[in-house]
Amino acid sequence: MTLNDEQLRLSRRGFLTAGAAGAGVLAAGALGGWTPAFAVPAGSAGSLGSLGSTGPVAPLPTPPDFPNDIALFQQAYQNWSKEIMLDATWVCSPKTPQDVVRLANWAHEHDYKIRPRGAMHGWTPLTVEKGANVEKVILADTMTHLNGITVNTGGPVATVTAGAGASIEAIVTELQKHNLGWANLPAPGVLSIGGALAVNAHGAALPAAGQTTLPGHTYGSLSNLVTELTAVVWNGTTYALETYQRNDPRITPLLTNLGRCFLTSVTMQAGPNFRQRCQSYTDIPWRELFAPKGADGRTFEKFVAESGGAEAIWYPFTEKPWMKVWTVSPTKPDSSNEVGSLGSAGSLVGKPPQAREVSGPYNYIFSDNLPEPITDMIGAINAGNPGIAPLFGPAMYEITKLGLAATNANDIWGWSKDVQFYIKATTLRLTEGGGAVVTSRANIATVINDFTEWFHERIEFYRAKGEFPLNGPVEIRCCGLDQAADVKVPSVGPPTISATRPRPDHPDWDVAIWLNVLGVPGTPGMFEFYREMEQWMRSHYNNDDATFRPEWSKGWAFGPDPYTDNDIVTNKMRATYIEGVPTTENWDTARARYNQIDPHRVFTNGFMDKLLP
Repeated sequence: MTLNDEQLRLSRRGFLTAGAAGAGVLAAGALGGWTPAFAVPAGSAGSLGSLGSTGPVAPLPTPPDFPNDIALFQQAYQNWSKEIMLDATWVCSPKTPQDVVRLANWAHEHDYKIRPRGAMHGWTPLTVEKGANVEKVILADTMTHLNGITVNTGGPVATVTAGAGASIEAIVTELQKHNLGWANLPAPGVLSIGGALAVNAHGAALPAAGQTTLPGHTYGSLSNLVTELTAVVWNGTTYALETYQRNDPRITPLLTNLGRCFLTSVTMQAGPNFRQRCQSYTDIPWRELFAPKGADGRTFEKFVAESGGAEAIWYPFTEKPWMKVWTVSPTKPDSSNEVGSLGSAGSLVGKPPQAREVSGPYNYIFSDNLPEPITDMIGAINAGNPGIAPLFGPAMYEITKLGLAATNANDIWGWSKDVQFYIKATTLRLTEGGGAVVTSRANIATVINDFTEWFHERIEFYRAKGEFPLNGPVEIRCCGLDQAADVKVPSVGPPTISATRPRPDHPDWDVAIWLNVLGVPGTPGMFEFYREMEQWMRSHYNNDDATFRPEWSKGWAFGPDPYTDNDIVTNKMRATYIEGVPTTENWDTARARYNQIDPHRVFTNGFMDKLLP
């Protein structure tokens, strides 16, 4: 990699944090004070660079009697939005599941905490807390060694067994070699499978009206695909490995576990791979796209009915969202009549529509290489000029529209993973708040219309006051729930605390509508707006038609900062996973199970102790 290459990469990943010094020194900030994280081995005379300061960082006290054949080093930590940044943490790289067992027993003996570390593509303090003392915390890097992948096509249902640190992209790439895949993929392929399951990761996928779910697939979360897992658990005298099948009642809290336990490997079912078309629309007014139920025009509701997968990205202070629509298409589409009455996007004037075949993921390269005027705007926002937001949204819209055309990405076609993965490590890093509205498919338009009208009214209200608390896009997507019928092995039920868990008291509820709003970290008034939005969602979507659940990986419990509303953390999260589900399988039973397999609380942190005491 050349210096210029490194400068481009760092300016893309570092500009959000560099902006405090002003837009004019953005590049200098990215290459100067904010150096990339690197590792210093335990016992080394070297010193750490700093994520948050310009000088060296003093090393942490060396953990006593640490297993000498497990690599141990100090390294800086940052989460996806860079709102949790630590200049130094202890990190180790276990090579085998048995190494994780040894770590757990060592930590128990020496009063340390072990936190599994994956891709760090998250917002929440489930791994480490902002500003916390981490001298007695060891992050266990799962992705370097615990990443093996084996596909088994010989059973009644095809499965793949993967180490907890295997990336989703690596898993589905291996599945594709066997003509297998997953229908509902999250946008970032870099996620470790252990981390993805911890927060019941999901995509933007639903079956079209009349389309059946192929055996082995689910339109719920990835957690619903698990058929077997192995975890490190307390057996009464020591920590040891234990394997659970999907028909074991003890497994359900582990399928979505928030990192309260340590999985070393998982086995997951898979279904036949398929090709999809992804069409982008940038010419639909938001009031048409997000219209009430039954409205005429090109509505979100109609796209879902006709194609299934749908996602809207609505930049602030713009009239037309970026709408992506995924359609199962076994053969390459070459005419508009193959996609139904809604027509086709991306065609050239005077020529028939033609999808472009893609052979790999991440096909929206314009979103990973922002031009200087955009990075200057973000730098200005960070430097104390949030009023630039009405220019930022329209600029992002124009870049999207022009980028789609310039890269011929308005209409692409390929294998499922190649059109579903689109977020890379270099994609714009923003703060995010929102959650899932669990409801029936018939209510999709109503839920989205209510939210977008509320959001537009509030943003305009604040603009009239000269305030701009939000400057990032609204993101709207839908997926299915963790349906029992999708599991093709004997099963005792869905993940206990998954946001996409069905409600037995409302069998008609069959979708989760994800409503998220993004913003540049540090924007004045942003967390107050997120709190207002969260409280509105909790009250508005709380009736016989719908319920609201926070998205585990994103921002929630907003007070002065995210995750600081004590009532939500200690009471309302519990209530969310008690309402409408059996008393034998709810938040309380999950918490009891976590405490049973880890009574010494090796796999926890201060925030987890409040959320799951």
